[in-house]
Amino acid sequence: MRLLEGKRFLVTGVANRWSIAWSVATAIVREGGLVTFSYQGETQLTNIQKMLGELPSKETPLLIPLDVQSDSSVEEAVRQAESGGRRYDGLVHSIAFAKREELDGAFLDTSRDGFLLAQEVSAYSLVLLCRAFSGLLNDGASIVAMTYLGSERVVPHYNVMGAAKASLEASVRYLAFDLGQRSIRVNALSAGPVKTASGRAIKGFTDMQKAVSGQAPLKKSLTTEDVGDVTVCLLSDLFRAVSGELIHVDMGYHALGMVLPLEQG
Repeated sequence: MRLLEGKRFLVTGVANRWSIAWSVATAIVREGGLVTFSYQGETQLTNIQKMLGELPSKETPLLIPLDVQSDSSVEEAVRQAESGGRRYDGLVHSIAFAKREELDGAFLDTSRDGFLLAQEVSAYSLVLLCRAFSGLLNDGASIVAMTYLGSERVVPHYNVMGAAKASLEASVRYLAFDLGQRSIRVNALSAGPVKTASGRAIKGFTDMQKAVSGQAPLKKSLTTEDVGDVTVCLLSDLFRAVSGELIHVDMGYHALGMVLPLEQG
């Protein structure tokens, strides 16, 4: 039997076919799972609708509007998500945002508004969605939040997002404690740099990606499909004893302290 046979998941953060969340959804369906997508704005809705034909799903996925900066929008999303008596076996959080200007200069120059916006959308949204959708989650469900190494180490131009992702990861641990009473697992997946719209917003992203793939122990470029496959494992019962954890999916790059030129000959 496939890993997620008959289970249903809410997937957030699909902007286009290059999104990590889209590869996650594709992997979920491949393993027998059912998907409900959230979207924000007509552009995201149109993009998802165009791609639905690529999903060999047993049912047409439900699409629900969701703006994590609006409590009323979240409440309406919950009402739509439970239509038809739907219940869920997991949630994938892949929502993040920062003003572009906050990623260009020095972290020292981060504005108050820019800092609070990044925290609200990228970190608090996980707490908000876990609370709002907890009534729709089956006991034993799994929640996975996408993060990045810039929360643990200094990455040039990641700036305010580094602080936001650090907050997200701390939230994962506290949510794992609160929801553990229902055997609901909460984990974070730290993906290496992959070609997504949000990744390209970071100055020097292409050079960063080349450096990581060349220096990582596995010497390979990471793909969104790699991230999707590991996410499926976290959502499945194979990881039933793992919660509050940070899983790195970056070809081993996070383990490095220093990289020296390889000896020739």
